[in-house]
Amino acid sequence: MILITGATGTVGRPLVELLKSREITVRAVSRSADGALPAGVEPVIADLARPESLAPALEGVSTLFVHPRAVGESAGKLLAMAAEQGVRRVVVLSAINVDDDPAYQPSRQNGDRNKEVEDAVTGSELPWVAVRSSTFAVNAIGMFGAQVRAGDVVRGPYANFAESSIHEADLAAVIAHALLHDDLDGRRIPVTGPQSLTHEEQVAVIGTVLGRSLTFVEVPAEAAAEGLVARGIPGAFVTALMARYARGAGQPAEVTDQVERILGRPARTFADWVGDHTHAFLRDTASPA
Repeated sequence: MILITGATGTVGRPLVELLKSREITVRAVSRSADGALPAGVEPVIADLARPESLAPALEGVSTLFVHPRAVGESAGKLLAMAAEQGVRRVVVLSAINVDDDPAYQPSRQNGDRNKEVEDAVTGSELPWVAVRSSTFAVNAIGMFGAQVRAGDVVRGPYANFAESSIHEADLAAVIAHALLHDDLDGRRIPVTGPQSLTHEEQVAVIGTVLGRSLTFVEVPAEAAAEGLVARGIPGAFVTALMARYARGAGQPAEVTDQVERILGRPARTFADWVGDHTHAFLRDTASPA
C-alpha cells in the first residue's frame, strides 16, 4: 500500500493515475472530496495541519509520498507517525533551488516550505528519496495562457530568463520509480526537462505547436509586477519572482539527465508538454483574431 499526500494536485493526480495503471494499491489523501480519483483508489480526507487525523490511514502503508505544500510544518510529526505505523520508505517532492537563500525562493511567499519538509524526511529514521524538481511546465499556462488565447502578442518581463521546465508526467514517473524501487534511496535527485528555454523561446514553441506565429514583447519589470498585483497575485511573491528573474536573466537554466537515467527514456520536451495541453492555449472565441 502506498499513501499519497497532495493526491489531487498537479503532481499528485498523475502520480496516482500512474500507480493505479500499474495495479498498485493506492490510498490518496486530499483536503476535500472535490478532486475526482481513478476508480479503485481509496480516498482519504484529512487535514494535514492536524497530522493525527491521518493516523488511521497509515495502517498497512509500506511507502509514503510527502508533498511539501500539502504537509508543510506538520512533516516532522507525520514522519514520526509513519515510522511508528511501520512505513518502510518515504519519498519527498522538493525543489531544485531548495538550497538557495530562502529570499531567492519565490514559492516561500506562497507558503511552501520545501527545505523544512525535505530536512524532516531526510532526517527521519526511514529510508528516503528527495526528488528535487525544476519549474513545472504547467506554470506556462498562468504566465502565457490568457494572452495566447486572446491574440498573437505575449508581453512579459525578462525575455532572456530561462527555465528547464519539467512535464508533470515525467516528474510523476520519477516519483513512482522511487516509491516502487530502492535503487534511489538516500539520494537528493535534481530532475529537469531536457532543455533550457527562455521566456521568448517558450512562447515561440507554443506558437509552433499551435501552428501560429506568436511574438514575445518584453516589458519593464515594474510594469509586469504592477499587472500581476492587479490580477490579485500577492505583492511579496511578485517582488521575489521579479528578483529571481533579474538574477538569472541571460543565464541558461540547469539541465540534468536524471529523468532519462531513471526512466530509461528521454524526458519529454516543452513542445511535448504544449502538445498535451493545447486546450489551455486555444483562442478565446469572443476575442478578435
